Amino acid sequence: MGTHLSRRYITERDTEPDPAKPYDFDPLYGFPERKEREMVATQEQMDLARLPLEQRDYCAHYLLKVMKCKRDNWPNIFACQHEKHDWDYCEHQDYVMRMKEYERERRLQLRKKRIEAKAEAA
Repeated sequence: MGTHLSRRYITERDTEPDPAKPYDFDPLYGFPERKEREMVATQEQMDLARLPLEQRDYCAHYLLKVMKCKRDNWPNIFACQHEKHDWDYCEHQDYVMRMKEYERERRLQLRKKRIEAKAEAA
């Protein structure tokens, strides 16, 4: 669980990406046909639903469906399991995508460091 912390502060301080900063490498590097992600839910929809800031992500449109289903089916909130599953799945896919981007950035930085070391040695 804390592997990234040990790499960040002890072993690979210069190659470990900082999640709080924008990445150094172009997101399209190696992926010419990659599409940029877009928000489906609008800012106005999220404001009207009073979504907290931490839930305003790429899966907010699924969360809006869950909230609407719970409102419409109250008190039988268990009728919304399909909508909740869709939202959970989207959140999981978003997490996996962010971890892949983090790992890609880390590997590109290691590659850059390796190339620079080889150029210095030559």
